[in-house]
Amino acid sequence: MSSVLAVVSAPATTSEVLAFHLHGDVLGIIAALVIAYEAGLRLFGPTLAPRGEVAVSVRQRAAFYGGVGSLLVVSAWPVHDIAEGSLFMFHMVEHMVFGFIAPPLLLLGVPWWLLRAAVRPILPALKVLTRPFLALFMFNAVLALIHVPEVVELMVRSAPAHLGFHVLLFATGLLMWWRIIDPIPDLPAMAPFFKMGYVFLQSLVPTIPASFLTLGDSALYTVYERMPRLWGISAHSDQVIAGLIMKLGGGLLLWAVIAGIFFRWWAEEQRLDAQERIDASV
Repeated sequence: MSSVLAVVSAPATTSEVLAFHLHGDVLGIIAALVIAYEAGLRLFGPTLAPRGEVAVSVRQRAAFYGGVGSLLVVSAWPVHDIAEGSLFMFHMVEHMVFGFIAPPLLLLGVPWWLLRAAVRPILPALKVLTRPFLALFMFNAVLALIHVPEVVELMVRSAPAHLGFHVLLFATGLLMWWRIIDPIPDLPAMAPFFKMGYVFLQSLVPTIPASFLTLGDSALYTVYERMPRLWGISAHSDQVIAGLIMKLGGGLLLWAVIAGIFFRWWAEEQRLDAQERIDASV
């Protein structure tokens, strides 16, 4: 999400980097998401939400607005402006949000009955695109592509390219996280053991580009070397920090997801065992 101007003029000073920009297009997209969500709940809740089930829970609302809020933070001033005009580490934060934070929060935040209605026209395609290995491949191919130096320079210099690649990352992120969250009952769910393996594989792939960023002897992205350096951070140090954000931030998040799947699986097994003992004693 960025300005719709064809070419972004590079700031010449740190003051220009930090100068306030409203980013009305970003606010418009965020407002459209919120309006669609609230309108969907109010218009379709009475007919689509299962009888006796809360249309939307407090936890779901919190997840949805957490996802929307994370998109707003990285797409508006000052994060977006610093990412495009000075520090690649801020650009990496954008990537982490678009790929690893906003997609699962939004999938968790939309009630299954509303999400089912929204994706019904594309459900056959979704069944193919969310196949585990295909979803992993597409997401990680996009993740690798947007860290190629020539692509990074294109994203920094062209607002449409910046927007397009971020939309692509977000869309493939939704497909990748779909198999972990299983938000609607229409698509087959993976067993917890395979789901843990799926997330484990996902945790390995980003370490490859992250290693190039953290272990490189010089800055890979020359476009950032020509930018004003906020807070005296060199282009190389900026790159190393960005690699650590991807490697540690993404890795810790995914391993926390693995732990969450395991403990939910264990709790469910304990519940079933207890129920079996009760049934056997009757």
